[in-house]
Amino acid sequence: MNARHHGTETDVLSFGTPPAPGVQRYRSIWISDIHLGTPGCQAEYLLDFLRHHESDQLYLVGDIIDGWQLKRGWYWPQAHNDVVQKVLRKARRGTKVTYIAGNHDEVLRQFLGLAFGDIEICDEAVHTMADGRKFLVVHGDLYDAVVQQAKWLALLGDQLYVLILKLNHWFNRARARLDLGYWSLSQYLKHKAKNAVNFMTAFEDAVAREARQRGFHGVICGHIHKAQIKSIDGILYCNDGDWVESLSALVETYEGELKIVQWQRLHRTAPSNSIIERQEEYIEA
Repeated sequence: MNARHHGTETDVLSFGTPPAPGVQRYRSIWISDIHLGTPGCQAEYLLDFLRHHESDQLYLVGDIIDGWQLKRGWYWPQAHNDVVQKVLRKARRGTKVTYIAGNHDEVLRQFLGLAFGDIEICDEAVHTMADGRKFLVVHGDLYDAVVQQAKWLALLGDQLYVLILKLNHWFNRARARLDLGYWSLSQYLKHKAKNAVNFMTAFEDAVAREARQRGFHGVICGHIHKAQIKSIDGILYCNDGDWVESLSALVETYEGELKIVQWQRLHRTAPSNSIIERQEEYIEA
């Protein structure tokens, strides 16, 4: 029998208290599945995360803007615009920003190889770690059988998902009044459903298999909204999660260590330069 060998998941950094003054800096940061343009996008949490973290390289690993939902109806609050402005500002200030298209922002695949506002658009990327290991970076939808072979089913599922997120929104408003952190109903239901678990396992195996066949040491992706780092048959599988359910990012330290950072509480204690930064955001918006 050809058995799969999944390693254990790495530690997750979860900040229960505000970080020390100043900005945490990493060699690389990966974020995906922000879904700007939808009510489910937790833009305020992401903006708070971006204010507290800097990196030499920033990868936007697909589904940053949700074209599927924007086709159904326009939704674009100021917080979503603030996220875009923040990323553009990072690119102008020297962060190398790479935008990898996903299925919800697949329209960008018409512009592969081009750059917009110092941000390169591509279908996949190769990242070289500090220790020399090479990782394939993809959104992951190309390895999702439902998206590729039955898009109508994916669209139907997306509408049901939006409904659950609306319920989740009101639930978390009540939690916020009790000073409780963010909790995802949709993520809880997915992890409890056997079919969903089987789908995620099949997806992880397919992405890891692609990386192995192409000679990479590991793969970094998004798509399934499940932040995780584990070994699959000798390939290091990394999923940076999302900013709808997990509120997480994948980071690489300057020593080449990969970690998942969860940001499920707003940290009102901002870095020392936050007042200047907020002024700049107002001026440049």
